[in-house]
Amino acid sequence: MPARLYDGYLFDLDGTVYLGDELLPTADETIARLRALGRRTVFLSNNPTQTPEACAGKLTRLGLPTMVADVLICSQVMVEFLRARLPEARLLVIGEAPLMTELRNAGFDLVDDARRTDAVIASFDRTFEYRKLQLAFDAIRAGARFFATNGDRYCPVPDGGEPDAAAIIAAIEACTNVRCEAIVGKPSRHMIDAALSMVGLAADDCVMTGDRLETDVRMGLDAGMAAALTLTGATTEAMLGESVVQPTYVLRRLKDLLPREA
Repeated sequence: MPARLYDGYLFDLDGTVYLGDELLPTADETIARLRALGRRTVFLSNNPTQTPEACAGKLTRLGLPTMVADVLICSQVMVEFLRARLPEARLLVIGEAPLMTELRNAGFDLVDDARRTDAVIASFDRTFEYRKLQLAFDAIRAGARFFATNGDRYCPVPDGGEPDAAAIIAAIEACTNVRCEAIVGKPSRHMIDAALSMVGLAADDCVMTGDRLETDVRMGLDAGMAAALTLTGATTEAMLGESVVQPTYVLRRLKDLLPREA
């Protein structure tokens, strides 16, 4: 349990604030209390199958009124990453509709032709099939660049998990023998910079809270924030004991993030 309050609180969503369509225990009271104390609370997600609007709407529906401006998803970070490097790129996207909509709305041309592809974007895609792998293979072999929204191995769901973008990345890397150039979601520097810009605070005034050591905790520590691991999602105590990544705080429930006097 922290001995102090921070000015900014950054929260992962899946496995940290909610699981499926239910808030995790004490999430609502903890975040409501932080807001009442005037602390900045924002939500970061490596799940590009949701839009910021959908995430804010879901939190609001579950009892945590949230503005779209307080949600940052890796698909948004991908848009800014590409704008800075390949502003007029033609993209072959291995992903679902929300990511494609985000990229189209940003002015990118989405193509389904390997010969016209400037960059392949790999993502969490529950419609992944051999045809998509073939297109990515052909495009990269023809010289297209290769980026990904996130590197999560799986996405937590109430009855276990769903294979995530790491599986898509691995399949493309295996057949092309080309490594993904950049993964822009947590724990990357791209996500760190976007998150700190959003909260408008110094890193050491913030705490990053999530259920994954390799993304949430790693990002917080790399950014210079405190990092809190909650044992409500992907990470068990046994996994924590074996990890070289060690959080600043370990929470059995989200309420443990509050100092006693708060």
